[in-house]
Amino acid sequence: MTLDWLIPQFGFSYIGLIFLLLLFVPNLLWAKNKPKGYDPAGESRGLQLLERVGEGLVTAMALSFADLNLRPWSGWSWFLAAAAVCMVLYGGFWLRYFRGGHTLEDFYASFCGIPVAGATLPVLAAVCLGLYAKSLWFVLASALLGVGHIGIHLEHRKNMGNGAKK
Repeated sequence: MTLDWLIPQFGFSYIGLIFLLLLFVPNLLWAKNKPKGYDPAGESRGLQLLERVGEGLVTAMALSFADLNLRPWSGWSWFLAAAAVCMVLYGGFWLRYFRGGHTLEDFYASFCGIPVAGATLPVLAAVCLGLYAKSLWFVLASALLGVGHIGIHLEHRKNMGNGAKK
């Protein structure tokens, strides 16, 4: 591994800003359209901590790592394309949720075969962005976010199946 994986190029990232907007806008709409019976009480504090730290790191790095911005096409560009596909699927997940009955089943459902898609797709997109940027730090922050965020969603889905409030 060369040093470019360890030393980011700092500067504003417009790709990071677009990525964050694609994440935050549906989540702001969700805050006003939460599924009936949604209750975050009882979530693992460890997973919450990982999720929050990952969110903060990914957000800060997405805006300040210029390595995320467009550059001439190379083999690494496929990771940016994969991130874009993940975000398109993420948008499809949200469209289905908002057009549906806003149920817990919809919220924790798979989409296009991807389990707990509302949590998995943005994390996959973030990992792909980190690979595109050749940033070990962004990939690690995305993984941290993924353990917490996907873990919480899997807990909720499991508890839903065990007779939790719907």
